[in-house]
Amino acid sequence: MKVISSFFDDSYKTPKWLQQKITRRNALKSAAGAMTIAALPVRVFASSVNAKVQQAIQEEPWQTLDAVLMHLLPSSTTGPSAKEIQAIDYLYNVVHLQPTEKDEIEFIYKGVGWLNGYTQSQVQKDFFGLTNDQKETMLRAISSSQAGQNWLNNLINYLYEAMLSPPIYGGNPDGIGWQWLDHQAGFPLPKVGDRYYELPGQQAISIRFIPEKNYLSKVTLKQGRHKA
Repeated sequence: MKVISSFFDDSYKTPKWLQQKITRRNALKSAAGAMTIAALPVRVFASSVNAKVQQAIQEEPWQTLDAVLMHLLPSSTTGPSAKEIQAIDYLYNVVHLQPTEKDEIEFIYKGVGWLNGYTQSQVQKDFFGLTNDQKETMLRAISSSQAGQNWLNNLINYLYEAMLSPPIYGGNPDGIGWQWLDHQAGFPLPKVGDRYYELPGQQAISIRFIPEKNYLSKVTLKQGRHKA
């Protein structure tokens, strides 16, 4: 099987795990604007995990992932940003705590390598070090490919989840997303030990550090190809 080396590899096909996720999450996106009544839940995300997140975003791949999420949902007067909903904390929970498919985690990490490989080929910098306009140009460029579109859509879906999930999963601190949408959360809210992946019959939980850097091989694209 051919190894995909960039967002622009024509042999890339949307994997089955992502096709299934797209189908399941369409309902979530359509429901985002239909919520009523405000709620103020208590924020509970283990401080030990939060400390690991803060350390992780100082290095790759989390530094780039944080920068991409912040660009996709920037600070605004109309609603909370990726930083305010703690999207990177939520994504860290998805990768290290939730029973997420290995193929999906690999895709998230490989996308970081492909993105930085592309930005290096265009402006000789990693994504994190680009200006806001450059970031916009690079993300629009990779979104023209199927792999890039899939990678960005997957991260956007996690922005939705970070905004709408109970705070125990890492995002939506103090119910900031629910307040913005005037949403009344269901009760009782889950607590540590009651999260869906901690229930009997689900995968045992432990913080599992997948070798992230194994997936961060830089891709050098031919100069002049796929110019943004």
